Amino acid sequence: MLLIRPARQSDMGDLMGLSHAVGTGMTSMPANEGAWLEKLTRSEASFKSPANGPTGEIYFMVLEDTKTRKVVGTTAIYAGVGLKYPFYSYKVSTIVSASGELDTTRKMRILYLVNDYTGSTEIGSLYLSADYRQPGVGQFLSRCRYLTLADFPDRFGDTVIAEMRGWQDKEGRSPFWNHLGGKFFGIAFENADKISSVKGTQIISDLMPKYPIYIDLLPEEAQNVIGKPHDSSSPALRLLEKEGFSFKGYVDVFDGGPSVEVPVQNIKTLQASRIASFAGVEELAPADDQSNLYILSNGNIAAYRMCLQPARLDEEGQIHLTQETVEALRLNKGDKIRCVKFRENRA
Repeated sequence: MLLIRPARQSDMGDLMGLSHAVGTGMTSMPANEGAWLEKLTRSEASFKSPANGPTGEIYFMVLEDTKTRKVVGTTAIYAGVGLKYPFYSYKVSTIVSASGELDTTRKMRILYLVNDYTGSTEIGSLYLSADYRQPGVGQFLSRCRYLTLADFPDRFGDTVIAEMRGWQDKEGRSPFWNHLGGKFFGIAFENADKISSVKGTQIISDLMPKYPIYIDLLPEEAQNVIGKPHDSSSPALRLLEKEGFSFKGYVDVFDGGPSVEVPVQNIKTLQASRIASFAGVEELAPADDQSNLYILSNGNIAAYRMCLQPARLDEEGQIHLTQETVEALRLNKGDKIRCVKFRENRA
């Protein structure tokens, strides 16, 4: 079984392995043990803390193969971004200039350095080991976070955002960085990416230009990738769009990748989820059309667990599960669990 649970410091070895597999461009998963230790320590503290609104907590979770006990994927929720350290984005805006004497009106696109997403909830750190990229697994890893948002609403903000990796060529070069950020930092993209992931956003405050950037003054190859996701991020972006996320003109300051957003109450999986009482154990096998597959959450912050398993909802709103699922979620009869059909309302 594939089980989602909070990350632990004992996962360090597996997580470092995944970080090396990710490569550059995913700043939330640096191949640095010190940065991982800080992240895991904060995450463990977040799961143990009382719910008093988002104040910069990290809820970092892993996908564990229960047969091998290995961590094979990651997913995370960052509550209250920008409250402890500034959260920067570029906002693509339009200004209009007109001249009566020349009888002309000109529209120009501008990049503004902003902190508009301060206080929002960010979902990110989505990564799945290549050996486990089978149909449905990535979707489960992505959608499980919406059950967490529904389970613990007092821990998260009203707006949910996701930053996508920006476009790079086959050699890993970022045209946006090379023609903008690189001019001010004087270092290669992968070095800036690594420094920001380990040291935080202070280098952006120190070196990024504070004045608006006229997009038309950038080379075309840089203009063309503003808001364009990395090829590997396109499937994840499609999943987000199905949930209701949309692009509002915000892009990453390093690689120009798009940020997408949605009001938390509009997330499709969250809307479709429901609470059911665990009624008993049954022998259940996945149907050929996967119509009996559910994403299941035990809703217990102290021992949080989620899985994708067969289940049966009866007419009384009670749910029947396999013994394997009951043991994985650590349930007792009568416990309340959150569930959502895996294939329900999916495009």
